[in-house]
Amino acid sequence: MSDTLITSPPEVPYATPRLSSSKEHLVRASAHLWRVQSPSGRVLGHLRLIPDPLGLRYRAERLHLGSGSFRLVGDFWRADDAVAALRNG
Repeated sequence: MSDTLITSPPEVPYATPRLSSSKEHLVRASAHLWRVQSPSGRVLGHLRLIPDPLGLRYRAERLHLGSGSFRLVGDFWRADDAVAALRNG
């Protein structure tokens, strides 16, 4: 028998959201975070899954290099809307 205490459930990776547009693609950064990249490979921002009592939300974020933290662009019900906010913002 083991004396190891598990304090949190293991992180289960979510499936990569499907985008209706082929302009951008998603590259997994963690179990619930993806980099949003343009066709040329430029990183536009990040897409994060956020649990909500009504379902999963998609959070559009940009990395602020000076502080090393993410800046919120917005929360959306659709991954396409979050990616559009990164593309146009």
